[in-house]
Amino acid sequence: MQSELEGYRQQFEQITQDARDLVKGLTEEEFNWRPAPGVWSIEECFAHLTMVGDVELLHIERAIDEGRQKGILGSGPFRYSALERLILRETEPPARHSMSAPKRFMPLHNQPVTGVMPTFFHVQSMFLLQLQRADGLHLRRVKVVTPISRFLKVSLGTTFAQAAAHERRHLAQARRVLAKLPKGVPLPATH
Repeated sequence: MQSELEGYRQQFEQITQDARDLVKGLTEEEFNWRPAPGVWSIEECFAHLTMVGDVELLHIERAIDEGRQKGILGSGPFRYSALERLILRETEPPARHSMSAPKRFMPLHNQPVTGVMPTFFHVQSMFLLQLQRADGLHLRRVKVVTPISRFLKVSLGTTFAQAAAHERRHLAQARRVLAKLPKGVPLPATH
């Protein structure tokens, strides 16, 4: 596997492990607890990542298929545009700017941990599969539609990097919620 893709593979594997560690032992109430009205719970962070990841994976799969069909091959190292580097800087935690999720990526609240986390972990395994499928492609020249706009396309390499950065951003958000969980007090279910 190309070294750049290997780096992304390691990032997604680390994200998966960090997510397992973060939710380990949480009750349904803790998983769904909101620190304040309008502030996402741990559940909402993972549900959002799953929603976005599903769309990203669809676009990635199509781009890989098209890149293979057109023979857009390359071995790297790849250099990315200033715009793509800016997108990555703005996505990577710590968050420099607060961004609202588009309406279609707003998660439902109060979903069970047994429903959200297996789906999130499946999305992670699909990212790993697409990384394998991308091996040998020119990661800068193969373009992927973004989940935000079908009119904006970025390179396949940037897409993988941005997806991992976006996941780290919301893992950091979920960790902040976890740090605020009341200790020793049963939490009421929130609605």
